[in-house]
Amino acid sequence: MARKTGIGHQNFEKIRVRDIFYVDKTDFIREWWEAEDEVTMVTRPRRFGKTLNMSMLEAFFSVEYAGRAELFEGLSIWKNEKYRALQGTYPVIALSFADIKDQEYETAREKICQILSNLYSKNEFLLESGCLNEKEKKFFENVTAEMNDATATMAIHQLSLYLSRYYEKNVIILLDEYDTPMQEAYVNGYWERLLSFMRSMFNSAFKTNPYLERALMTGITRVSKESIFSDLNNPEVVTATSNKYEEVFGFTEREVFAALEEFGLSNKKQEVRAWYDGFTFGKRKDIYNPWSIINYLDKKELGIYWANTSSNSLIGKLIKEGKPEVKRTFETLMQGGTIEVEIDEQIVYSQLTVKETAIWSLMLAGGYLKVVETKFIEKTGRACYELSLTNKEVQVMFEDMVRDWFHESDYYNEFIRALLLGDLKAMNVYMNKVSSEVFSYFDTGKKPSEAEPERFYHGFVLGLIAELSDKYTITSNRESGFGRYDVMLEPRKEGDDGIILEFKVQDADDEQEKELAGTVEAALKQIEEKAYETALMAKGVPKERIRKYGFAFCGKKVLIGSRK
Repeated sequence: MARKTGIGHQNFEKIRVRDIFYVDKTDFIREWWEAEDEVTMVTRPRRFGKTLNMSMLEAFFSVEYAGRAELFEGLSIWKNEKYRALQGTYPVIALSFADIKDQEYETAREKICQILSNLYSKNEFLLESGCLNEKEKKFFENVTAEMNDATATMAIHQLSLYLSRYYEKNVIILLDEYDTPMQEAYVNGYWERLLSFMRSMFNSAFKTNPYLERALMTGITRVSKESIFSDLNNPEVVTATSNKYEEVFGFTEREVFAALEEFGLSNKKQEVRAWYDGFTFGKRKDIYNPWSIINYLDKKELGIYWANTSSNSLIGKLIKEGKPEVKRTFETLMQGGTIEVEIDEQIVYSQLTVKETAIWSLMLAGGYLKVVETKFIEKTGRACYELSLTNKEVQVMFEDMVRDWFHESDYYNEFIRALLLGDLKAMNVYMNKVSSEVFSYFDTGKKPSEAEPERFYHGFVLGLIAELSDKYTITSNRESGFGRYDVMLEPRKEGDDGIILEFKVQDADDEQEKELAGTVEAALKQIEEKAYETALMAKGVPKERIRKYGFAFCGKKVLIGSRK
């Protein structure tokens, strides 16, 4: 009988006690411990089991769980007698910044202080233990949500001292989602203020802390050492491209297929692979997102689970407000293509709006992109990565995101309706209204001589018509006749019109394009001369039921012409 899926559980003890579905990752305990790294930082996308693995480590090492053998019996780690003896033998400080998602610095700082205050309340027995002198007791009592910076930034350091003295053993520190406050600080404009506070705290907790045995931090991104970890002595950083711990976070295909068999879904392996496979960590290219798989096991329906679990506002903001090069690259990804970039996995937030590679680094760290191939560039000493969208779930999520941008315009539905009716006049009216609103935050480029200027508008219209995918098979940049058309809509219902769209940006230096009407004519002429209708006719669409539209663009101005 299949186990209960238990959606949303991140507490190891609860999962084991209640016999909730769990994929055994306990060998991570041995692997991490034997690595002998004093401070380890592991970055993985959200919902990849980081919090559950931290809870597992706490349950294994913490003195609070001493004698809880039943939590690990039957799991990989319990087969090793050496580690059985290690269970429940260390003081552990475990904390998470996952809920620090505030718009103002003061609120974020107060929440961090409250988390530290809760740690002290949990260890209040130390006040009566006889291990603290009067000055230390006073410091202990000063750790509150309203404490000053000096007390707050030393709180973890001092608690390490007190616990190590009481237990006569150095402490293990587990900090989950360390970078969540950083992302919110960047989005909401208080990065510099939070940076100073966090740097001081991390320095005292992880560098100048003689009472530290080991520390593990998890997050989504590797925040630049120069900005927050400048005082740390080379922590061991494990990113998406690292081979270390490559199977620990996320499910391997073997683990996913075993789960499908347990839940009577073994005939769905190929569908699940198409939707959810594709994450790559190190050399492993068959990693699945646990959140999507567990939801699929529970609901037995394919859908967007992981991509909709939290806001994608930062990624959306960077693409929507980025330079034309960013949008052209993004369009290549949306069409199923790959890009080659040199990635610096240290995220420098101040560079996100000025350095294109920083955006792709963030998307790789976040799980939206995967590494297809790695190439070493001898001249620079850095790696160049071939990247693509991770899987179908991510593809659909981005399609929805782009569609939502256009839904912000009141004229979006009117344009779609006009296109379906073949109402050319209304198409022109509403397309110009949409473009005047939407292009205000899309940089369309300065001149038509820029590299492949049509690609921006191409991506714009693709996003605009994505809503029609239930009525049409929408293809882009495919061969037909004697060339490659821009966009083709093949009707799913017999009797409906086929549609071909060709885009051109006005080149005022061309005598034939002094007016937008000339650019429209050039687009329509290209459709005819290249015989783009060939692909539709081969699919059984009669020539008389094929509509051809030429789109001419100049900044925010659009003119559409047609032939049939």
